[in-house]
Amino acid sequence: MKKRCVKLLLISLVLIILPTISCSQNKSQKDAQSNSQQIMGEAAENRVIMGAERTDLYFPLIEGKRIAVMSNQTGMVGEEHLVDMLIREDYNVVGIFSPEHGFRGTADAGEHVASSINEKTGTPIWSLYGSGGGKPSAENMNEFDVLIFDLQDVGLRFYTYYASMARLMDACSEHNKKMIVLDRPNPNGMYVDGPILDMKHKSGVGWLPIPVVHGMTLGELAIMINGEKWLPDGRQCDLTVVTMENYTHQTLYELPIFPSPNLPNIHSIYLYPSTCLFEGTVMSLGRGTSFPFEVYGHPDYKGSAFSFTPRSVPGAKNPPLLDKLCYGVDLRNIPDEEIIDKEFDLSYVIDAYKNLGIGDKFFTPFFEKLVGVDYIRQDIMAGKSADEIKAKWSDDVEKFKLQRKPYLLYEE
Repeated sequence: MKKRCVKLLLISLVLIILPTISCSQNKSQKDAQSNSQQIMGEAAENRVIMGAERTDLYFPLIEGKRIAVMSNQTGMVGEEHLVDMLIREDYNVVGIFSPEHGFRGTADAGEHVASSINEKTGTPIWSLYGSGGGKPSAENMNEFDVLIFDLQDVGLRFYTYYASMARLMDACSEHNKKMIVLDRPNPNGMYVDGPILDMKHKSGVGWLPIPVVHGMTLGELAIMINGEKWLPDGRQCDLTVVTMENYTHQTLYELPIFPSPNLPNIHSIYLYPSTCLFEGTVMSLGRGTSFPFEVYGHPDYKGSAFSFTPRSVPGAKNPPLLDKLCYGVDLRNIPDEEIIDKEFDLSYVIDAYKNLGIGDKFFTPFFEKLVGVDYIRQDIMAGKSADEIKAKWSDDVEKFKLQRKPYLLYEE
């Protein structure tokens, strides 16, 4: 009898406790689910909203107009390309301008890109990297009323998309056309560094008197081009910039689609300001490998076990030092934060210059087009350190920061 009572008592306790445990577990699960939904909601709320997504701001400007679009594979509006979205919304897209690397972003740097047809929509593609010297023909300009510009940039003076934008602004000002820039983040927008271009070195990789790393979005730079009267003869473009939401210059933005074939990841984009200088030397920076801009090397580089061999690949059909075994330095394991902290860093070029020991033969004439000034080559040859040379352009950086301030659209 006593045992039976104890048993009944235990069963009663279990029946009382089980619902409590179950309720507690359900509450914990609901709390966890609620917290997860809250975190996801906050992430969605803080997501950078591209200019292209803010259709309410630019659709009224293109209603009833003949529209040209300057874009490439990066011009996405959510899961859909800008061109496809505009056509789906019954806007009259009459032509597409394509920049360096072409509309689909697969061509080599500087490669001639022929005009063609967008297979999906039948819209003509007018290449700015064909025979027109980067500026559209009068015939093309007469075919539209308003130009929409939407390209993902990486914020460097020698990355050519801003120069294409400036040439299009000039063409629009000459032909009385409106231009709308749909703004996107600058992945190198968190700092300004490098010398201001000496305009005697103006070229396709140095178009405006700005530092190597200007720290601006293309929308901000377009406003500055107008404000500083940098177009020929002081012309100004009829310009509207559609800004982003939830973006500041300190936003670390990882690009969902990479802007050109030799910048395949965010690490290469962070290294790009510094390693691109190897384009003006006898070195390879990894074009023709799966890690361009993340390494540097040469057949005669001494004291390194790391090696790579540039091959002919899509986007780098004839890379420097093609099929030659190169020894050098692998930068792939340097943390992103360390690269950003060093900003525009000459130490890689100085290391390679000292290692090869061939003096002025290390450089090509293209070096000055990239760095934009004469003194950097001279100072490297004179044995000056990266920090000593950097001190020379510190005034340039401060001057430019003040100059650009009225044109900034986002918090620094």
